[in-house]
Amino acid sequence: MVKEQIISLITSRQAHVGVVGLGYVGLPLLAEFARSGFQATGFEVDANKAATINSGDSYIGDVDSAAVKELVGKKLLRATTDFDHLKECDAIIICVPTPLRKTKEPDVSYILAAAEEITKRLHRGQLIILESTTYPGTTDEVLLPMFEETGLKLDEDFLLAFSPERVDPGNPEFQTHNIPKVVGGVTPDSTEVAAFLYSQIVNDVHAVSSARVAETAKLLENTFRAVNIGMANEMARLCYALNIDTWEVIRAAATKPFGFMAFYPGPGIGGHCIPLDPHYLSWKARQHGFDSRFISLAEEVNSRMPDHVVQLVADGLNDDRKPMKGSRILLLGVAYKKDIDDVRESPALSIIDRLRAKGADVRYHDPFVKQVRFDDAHTEGGGDPIDSVPLTDDELGSADCVVIVTNHSETDYERVCQLSSLIVDTRNALNGDLRRGSSARIIRL
Repeated sequence: MVKEQIISLITSRQAHVGVVGLGYVGLPLLAEFARSGFQATGFEVDANKAATINSGDSYIGDVDSAAVKELVGKKLLRATTDFDHLKECDAIIICVPTPLRKTKEPDVSYILAAAEEITKRLHRGQLIILESTTYPGTTDEVLLPMFEETGLKLDEDFLLAFSPERVDPGNPEFQTHNIPKVVGGVTPDSTEVAAFLYSQIVNDVHAVSSARVAETAKLLENTFRAVNIGMANEMARLCYALNIDTWEVIRAAATKPFGFMAFYPGPGIGGHCIPLDPHYLSWKARQHGFDSRFISLAEEVNSRMPDHVVQLVADGLNDDRKPMKGSRILLLGVAYKKDIDDVRESPALSIIDRLRAKGADVRYHDPFVKQVRFDDAHTEGGGDPIDSVPLTDDELGSADCVVIVTNHSETDYERVCQLSSLIVDTRNALNGDLRRGSSARIIRL
């Protein structure tokens, strides 16, 4: 049986593992399999990425270049743009992007493209696993029919499962090996073998009854966060109207040892999961006549936060008798979270867009992001690219307003407080001592 065949190859470390898509999810996964002694091949459409990996370098912060160089040298890891090498793989894991269309509907075109490449080369004895976030039913309803069109049969010839990616870029505590892995197969055999494969590189594997359950679990994880962040953001706007310190309120509530989990407001939500995943769930709900109003409301609240930040800037400038038009606004940080270089869906992009639309002279400093381009930033007004500026004394002193959008660790916030005249802090980066010792006027979210 195909199950025993693949398990035997995994047990003996003779299984060849292929990963399609070498981004924030795929490259760490590929490196982990190689580190565990499997021959691991990464598949990319970007020839530059493949060449970078094969030269022993990493373009992902969570994957050390020295480790890549060592694994490439041992011939355990390689990258290629030639999808014919999929024929050599015993396990193929799909880790491609799943963005949204402009209509906020799921875009599974990258999954389909990867599946088409696999279909052309599918043969008996292969395990296919989808990791890309998607709506419930994708593995069963989209991938399985494509693969069975080849004449091969599930369980007899190949296995198929879903295992949601769980990646937190820039988090040194949680890496691939110590993040529990949820696995759900289209059949019990698929579940068993996929779970066994991941158990070679992950400390804890949690098997569920179906691919649909695994797909939905991923969406629940991030919808849970989106909804609770929405609540925190709405509370922040209310507290601002009531002249109450939002952060002090949250700290007080968080002292309760049960029944409360602290979530924090911010300038908006960004990244590859939280802004997108709830739309996959609500889209699927609409297909079944269910109106997920709670999810939609949270998205509405979160999407308004960049406007709220711009309003805080306008209020601060107004108190200084300055118009928005012509004022110099300096943003500190444009990545969607601290200490990484990822600007996907970053609220900073929307804030820049709105400030420039109002005539502000917008500049930014981010040690991780050298340039922001607006042709691929999903912003409304677009505009010319902006380069990061050095955080000089003159840059801080000449800014009419400094906006802390991303609280990168290496920023000297004491110096920012000393040299700035007006600061809008959207991340609570300025603690009590900094605020008390600051000569700047500080407005907090």
